[in-house]
Amino acid sequence: MNNRRIFKIKSKTVLNRVTTPAMPFTWSINPYRGCSHGCAFCYARNTHSFLGMGTDDTFRTHLFVKEDAPEVLRRELAKGRWRGGRVAIGTATDPYQPLEKQRGLTRRILEILVQYRIPTTITTRSPLIIRDLDLLQELSSRTECSVNISINTLDVRIWRSMEPESPHPQARFATVRKLREAGIRAGIFLAPVLPFLTDDESTLDRLLQHAKESDASFVFASLLRLKPEVKPWFFAQLERHYSNLISCYRSLYKGTYAEEQFAQRFHEKVAPLLEQWGFAKESLSITNSRSDWKCLKEEQLSFAL
Repeated sequence: MNNRRIFKIKSKTVLNRVTTPAMPFTWSINPYRGCSHGCAFCYARNTHSFLGMGTDDTFRTHLFVKEDAPEVLRRELAKGRWRGGRVAIGTATDPYQPLEKQRGLTRRILEILVQYRIPTTITTRSPLIIRDLDLLQELSSRTECSVNISINTLDVRIWRSMEPESPHPQARFATVRKLREAGIRAGIFLAPVLPFLTDDESTLDRLLQHAKESDASFVFASLLRLKPEVKPWFFAQLERHYSNLISCYRSLYKGTYAEEQFAQRFHEKVAPLLEQWGFAKESLSITNSRSDWKCLKEEQLSFAL
């Protein structure tokens, strides 16, 4: 896009403490703010509101680079800020979005995490992560390391309408395969599953088949969540591409989570498929109802987030 703007910002802190008890990681790191993939459903869009910006396409066109992040992280670790626990990279932005190819912040951060032997999990939609196989292998040999590749459709129309600048889904499955061949624990975030678009049994079955063929270590299937700040932009894109579904979504998402009965039916549909493809023991389906997160144990979530 020719209207993209890049801003350099200073970091007060890079290693952020996660206070939500249910999360299977203790710290998060996000080298960037905003994401050029532009996924219409991205829950992190509301982080731009902290900067006084909208949660519309500004999230894709106004990108913030924490240029001093590696140096700040090194200082924090040297001072003993990290006192154990897993670090999650990419909880509010894709750490391997195209900007990373030029800036290299994620790679420099990984180099430091390797040095300090810090357990790490990374979530991305990008094959660019293969560039850092050497560091992922070294980290895996010293401590825990896992990679979550997000994929929710193989339908080109749905992919392009909902994720306008993300890498091709087939390239993401190939990335899982390459990571596994390199000995990295890697799996699929089948998320978010979009009601009436990607939640039918045949679609889920096909995705799980591809996951199996990619030798995925796990699959995490999760229904769409729509935070209040994200709804206006998501509904605008839905109106643009799938206007026939607007009334269905407004009825289904009166709050952040899908209506409880619908969510339960989704769970009942996807659970047997996970078992059929051999993912039941190491994978998880989340309906994204409030009760899901209250009842999950940490060992169940350890591969899911």
